[in-house]
Amino acid sequence: MIVAQNPYLKMKLINHRTANCFVAVFLLSMAVCYGHPKRGNNPVKKENALSRQYLTPVKILWKSDQSDKYILNAEKLLLNGNGQADLVATDLCMLKGGDKTNTSILLDFGKEIQGGVQIVTGIFAVQKPIKVKITLGESVSEAMSSISGSTATNDHAMREFEISLPWLGKIEAGNSGFRFVKIELLDSDRELKLKEVRAISILRDIPYLGSFKSNDERLNQIWQTGAYTVQLNMQDYLWDGIKRDRLVWVGDMHPEVMTILSVFGNNEVVPKSLDLIRDITKLPDYMNGISSYSMWWVLINYQWYMNNGDIEYLKKNQDYIFSLLDLLEKKIDSDGSENLDGGRFLDWPTSPNKEAIHAGLQSLMVMTFDAGKKIANVLGNNDKAVQYESTIQLLKKHIPDPNGNKAGGALLALSGLSDSEKINETLLSVNSTEGISSFYGYYVLQARAMAGDYEGALNVIRNYWGGMLDLGATTFWEDFEMKWLENAGRIDEITPEGKVDVHAAYGGYCYVGLRHSLCHGWASGPTSWLSQHVLGITILEPGCRKVKIEPHLGDLKWVEGTYPTPLGVIWVRHEKQADGSIKSEIKAPKGVKIIQ
Repeated sequence: MIVAQNPYLKMKLINHRTANCFVAVFLLSMAVCYGHPKRGNNPVKKENALSRQYLTPVKILWKSDQSDKYILNAEKLLLNGNGQADLVATDLCMLKGGDKTNTSILLDFGKEIQGGVQIVTGIFAVQKPIKVKITLGESVSEAMSSISGSTATNDHAMREFEISLPWLGKIEAGNSGFRFVKIELLDSDRELKLKEVRAISILRDIPYLGSFKSNDERLNQIWQTGAYTVQLNMQDYLWDGIKRDRLVWVGDMHPEVMTILSVFGNNEVVPKSLDLIRDITKLPDYMNGISSYSMWWVLINYQWYMNNGDIEYLKKNQDYIFSLLDLLEKKIDSDGSENLDGGRFLDWPTSPNKEAIHAGLQSLMVMTFDAGKKIANVLGNNDKAVQYESTIQLLKKHIPDPNGNKAGGALLALSGLSDSEKINETLLSVNSTEGISSFYGYYVLQARAMAGDYEGALNVIRNYWGGMLDLGATTFWEDFEMKWLENAGRIDEITPEGKVDVHAAYGGYCYVGLRHSLCHGWASGPTSWLSQHVLGITILEPGCRKVKIEPHLGDLKWVEGTYPTPLGVIWVRHEKQADGSIKSEIKAPKGVKIIQ
């Protein structure tokens, strides 16, 4: 039973029975030239195709002129268009060259998107192109900024550029992550007539097989926002950011993959991205130059197998997995302490804390060799399974101190190196929203669930991830700190006098100020966490053949939702009774055994 699908798009189906002979011959010739859709060099999967949708602005946020002298009929841009220039269009939006400043207008498209902008023009007085400057922004502040004299950049994607608009025509430009568009007329002696300005949203046209709904609308919105954040990053490959970090960062992929499994199920973008990073990383190098990222690659492979049951894909990667684990074994001292080389990284806020990084890497080594042992058992390699169990026991002889760091402490708990309840009581629950990141906050939530502190974790989700929503976010950010809420202006408005411009003022490390990505897939952790722990869905056997349903509602009254499996969608509804017990309704597809 599918109760929620992508609210923005619907699949377009072709009725092949109505195809004429010409189309059939054409398709056959294409198959000869480019390969059979199923067996050719570039397999075609229509259900995963990137789709384009044209969006009309929902609001005009700012105009350089309020006198109607230089900007006329701006409200015409809020009308739905058809993308076609014509000779009949009248009362078009007009931008006239100004005397002292370039005439400009700022448009809001209502939500973060990945794509570009389409501009349709009318008839100019002079029959030649007109030059404009386009600035895309994830926040109003970014759209109103320039890469000259600010922290805004054109890194990874062009968000500021100059183009010439045709006379009575159409042009499409840009490829970035944005919500806001500023159009600035550069030809001061010209008059520009605009019929339409539409955003081009590009994303995978895939159904939301997973869903989450409860009596807490804030949690519902957070689940949906995490899902949408990852969907935007499911482009040709699985990126971490749609404005900046349009790369396959395999460690960052782990929370994204957990969200994909909870919302979309099996999708080609995951193995495609895992294959890419494997093929470009020759051992003894580490993926992305970071030792922990190679370990996350192993952990993702095992989780992908557990959810989808694709043993052939596991076999495909076994040589690399076992060679990588053999390499990692050489990075362990005789006392069991990891001595990994390469980039020693967990997340950015943890990077100055060397003791915490050691604690995290020690924990990841245990988790990785545990996954390796399970993979070896699945593939019938008993010698490797015994070898990795011995390695795990050696690693457990050394238990580092996380040095007050929540990320390091969470991994110690998840690996079993430290007691989860003690870690939660002494570290994770203390000032619970302080010292976490939008990336490793997911593992803090996981560790708190391991300790049985579900209500505490729910409050972190409401306050920390909800804090981004309170500032106008429609996707989750590369990083966030609760102190940013103090006297803050929203990202979807021009910052009022006396308020803090959050996007421009904050951010550290590689994401200072406007370079900060406001759509980062690694921040989607609450989506999969809510599906796993509140809906209560845990995979016990490969391919979801056996699934445990154990809901933890915390302070919620009821929750219902769906979870995708290779055999179909599981539907659950849990209601808290007067005595505190939970009444559950469960509908599972044939072939999925439910354990309660």
